[in-house]
Amino acid sequence: MSSQPRGRDRGAVERAVAELIRGLGLDPSRDPELAQTPSRVADLYLEVFSGLEPDSEPDLVTFPHSGSDDLVAVRDLPFHSLCVHHFIPFFGRAHLVYVPGERIIGVSGVARLVDHYARRPQLQERMTAQIADHVEKLLRPRGVAVLLEARHLCMEMRGVRRFGRVETRVVRGALRDTPWTELWSGGRRKAGR
Repeated sequence: MSSQPRGRDRGAVERAVAELIRGLGLDPSRDPELAQTPSRVADLYLEVFSGLEPDSEPDLVTFPHSGSDDLVAVRDLPFHSLCVHHFIPFFGRAHLVYVPGERIIGVSGVARLVDHYARRPQLQERMTAQIADHVEKLLRPRGVAVLLEARHLCMEMRGVRRFGRVETRVVRGALRDTPWTELWSGGRRKAGR
């Protein structure tokens, strides 16, 4: 069993899941596969919501930037999160483009940042803005753009039962007037042209 994060009550989560199982008319005494489900779900939720912990923000290292006008583009970072409205997964790819100021961040730092904001009950729109906000605060770039594209199982499994990809975008600073297709062309254009 993993250690319990501060501020979380694993026992309460386990009891709630056991109550949910009973509320659905299931009986763990007749279905032994359910016997450990409350414990497993509690472990799962504590892990996938680890981004809520006050000390979970990643310690990201930045590096000096040489001063060129090239874009930095980090594309196709996979992520998964749980919809805040239904606690059902949504998952997809994150893309980040920025025009550096004096500092840049490593690729693994961008991946850790995406994971940090995905590990909480989340709205895709809010997560997109949170990533952009964090990059602006950390790096003070001249411009930043974040694109998240995801499938939402809450939309596919219930309600409208439609399949598709949802895109959310945040574009700020020097990148605001850049045609969208240029931002995701691998960072080959020069900023400000």
